[in-house]
Amino acid sequence: MGSNSAIYSILFSFFITLNAVYQSSAIEIEASQTASLFINASETSAKKIPETLFGIFFEEINHAGAGGLWAELVSNRGFEAGGPNTPSNIDPWSIIGDESSLIVSTERTSYFPRNKIALRMEVLCDNEGTIICPAGGVGIYNPGFWGMNIEQGKTYKLVFYVRSEGSIDLSVSLTGSNGLQTLASANFKDSNVSNWTKMEVLLHAQGTDAKSRLQLTTTRKGVIWFDQVSLMPTDTYKGHGFRNDLFEMMQDLRPGFIRFPGGCFVEGEWLRNAFRWKATVGPWEERPGHFGDVWHYWTDDGLGHFEFLQLAEDLGAAPVWVFNNGVSHNDQVDTSSVLPFVQEILDGIEFARGEPQSKWGSLRASMGHPEPFDLKYVAVGNEDCGKKNYIGNYLKFYNAIRNAYPDIKIISNCDGSSKPLDHPADMYDYHIYTGANNMFSSARKFDQVSRNGPKAFVSEYAVTGNDASNGSLLAALAEAGFVIGLEKNCDAVDMASYAPLFVNTNDRTWSPDAIVFDSAQMYGTPSYWMQHFFRESNEDSKKYLRIKVVNFGSNNVTLKIFIDGVELNSVPSLGLTKTELTSSNLMDENSFQAPKKVIPVRSSMEDAKGKTDIVLSPYSFTAFDLLMKSNYIQIVGSDNADKYSPY
Repeated sequence: MGSNSAIYSILFSFFITLNAVYQSSAIEIEASQTASLFINASETSAKKIPETLFGIFFEEINHAGAGGLWAELVSNRGFEAGGPNTPSNIDPWSIIGDESSLIVSTERTSYFPRNKIALRMEVLCDNEGTIICPAGGVGIYNPGFWGMNIEQGKTYKLVFYVRSEGSIDLSVSLTGSNGLQTLASANFKDSNVSNWTKMEVLLHAQGTDAKSRLQLTTTRKGVIWFDQVSLMPTDTYKGHGFRNDLFEMMQDLRPGFIRFPGGCFVEGEWLRNAFRWKATVGPWEERPGHFGDVWHYWTDDGLGHFEFLQLAEDLGAAPVWVFNNGVSHNDQVDTSSVLPFVQEILDGIEFARGEPQSKWGSLRASMGHPEPFDLKYVAVGNEDCGKKNYIGNYLKFYNAIRNAYPDIKIISNCDGSSKPLDHPADMYDYHIYTGANNMFSSARKFDQVSRNGPKAFVSEYAVTGNDASNGSLLAALAEAGFVIGLEKNCDAVDMASYAPLFVNTNDRTWSPDAIVFDSAQMYGTPSYWMQHFFRESNEDSKKYLRIKVVNFGSNNVTLKIFIDGVELNSVPSLGLTKTELTSSNLMDENSFQAPKKVIPVRSSMEDAKGKTDIVLSPYSFTAFDLLMKSNYIQIVGSDNADKYSPY
């Protein structure tokens, strides 16, 4: 996790509230608008920040993966999204031509036993005779997820399966949104496709259009069946299938962990639609996909159990696997019948950690990763505590996992911050979605929590509602205060992550979110940039003292900082760097038009030399990095201790 500068960068942070409009429980400061902060840089009271304290939480929500991080450009590539029955809805596939030139339907005739639906296209026109096909041919097209971002000079791999009772003369092309401008094309002629045949081609884009579509057309009469049509850019991160720009946004947070794949996505409204890992591994063509009934869209599960583990490894983050424990929003498995679910999870851990000769480890190896993944955290369900069978089911999972993998840390859904858990766990899950005032006031949530027993995993936190809109400065400031409180209590909190991480702007099922994107662009909300303050202070090998301050009020404040506990002659010049997140309006947001309206601004200040006066802007989150030789710091006090919340 980066350089040594991160290891003890905590040790104090400080917030101030100045205005009654958005005031937390702290008392409003007096008119002088001046505060003093005394820092004792001694080793004895230092707290070590866990390397996993700050991470990210990925849930398949808002088309975060399908149509987002996972770079597959075809939506509903296997024609399965309408369900297993026929006729099936094939949206967003559409027809090129009319009913006089072709008939399109679905059949249960696929080559793949776990996804039986295939598309049947009967072409009634020809390139000669009484019914002549139009010049561009007839067929089908797919617009992807609100447009395919095709970029000039880039290469895209097209794979599809086809069969026909006769020969085929097929054109595949990437076109502009109206189908008129051709960006790339290829032709397939074959007289021996009576059985399902895999076709592949690399398409080299000669133009750019963020709203492109994929077309499959012909001018030859006959019947053609299509299945498993995939289009992927060839330049995904390390070839692992992740969209580069979105991956880099995650990577820039330098997360200590990644929690996946949900969230409510794991539970499902009904168990039949829960995420089940065994259906998401193996060759992509053979994955059945499933309907995520909580967030109301189909996923082909190209982003599956293997890919999530690979994502964690690529990020250098500890994987935290959240699995279904036999409980959904509306139905649940009785504890007496839950053992098949338990075995499924033991198999999933073996898939991640088993030797390449083991049953499930060999499947992982066949997918290109013979070395085990470093899976050491699992969460038994999501927000299921209090449901009838949760505790009984949880104990079955806990005992089985503890016996088979004693080093794995097991996370309970039950909140242990208010009272001790009545069951064994290594961590307990805590979620908070609330308004700005309450979020800011919750900075003290873990002050009095026991330091013995399970630690907290604050796996979902965010300001929501009117205070947040689609991602406001106000929300980010309140969250910053809360997260400073988590950092201060790092001996009671092991992990924390904002939620949700991603939103495709075309599917804002949940708002706000950290990263907003469409097919071609993205930006971070103020809450995304707030999280940057909790990465390592710097990337070099030097030692820094980091001060983080939230000014939650409407006036400037002069903060007088006094540093003690180090000999000045051992620190001849304390270089001071200031990073500030603020804007002219509390409800300011970023957007595609102004993606950097609210982002941190970094500047150098005069040498501190042991004492400095710093002006805090109204409604701001500010971090100061002081270059020094000791990493150990402790707040001694403030001259306005009764009016501030020193951390």
